[in-house]
Amino acid sequence: MLVHSVFFWLKSELTAAQRAEFRRGVEALAAIKSVAKIFVGAPAATGKRPVIDDSYAVGLTVLFADVAAHDAYQGDPLHLAFVERFSVCWARVQVYDTA
Repeated sequence: MLVHSVFFWLKSELTAAQRAEFRRGVEALAAIKSVAKIFVGAPAATGKRPVIDDSYAVGLTVLFADVAAHDAYQGDPLHLAFVERFSVCWARVQVYDTA
């Protein structure tokens, strides 16, 4: 199992409609065949603690069977189209992969 966690900080000038479109774009990544499971969300309303970073706008967690499935996802036309279309929306992106 490989867990691919991606956090997006969106540009402040995006409208609510653009933010909603971005989220739909992230959710559409679930259609990629190598994805076992996908979770998309905003920071949870948990209590503030020094170890919690809730400064991002959208979080994406994708579960893959293995590294090969992850690699297939990275090169999938749907993923490449997402990056091409929506990379102008984020100010920062951070990825954490765990296995």
